[in-house]
Amino acid sequence: MADIINLRQVRKQKARSDKENVAAQNRVLHGRTKAEKQREATERQRAERLIDGHKREE
Repeated sequence: MADIINLRQVRKQKARSDKENVAAQNRVLHGRTKAEKQREATERQRAERLIDGHKREE
């Protein structure tokens, strides 16, 4: 005799696993390392200081 399965549960489990696969792919494509984030932040701060230093005081 065959095992009885609940199709709704199988469908939901498949949707969860598909969603997790898409999330893993997005993490690889769009994720940045901590070092990259820190480097960008320091570059942004440096640019802001440079711009502020060139502003004319009235």
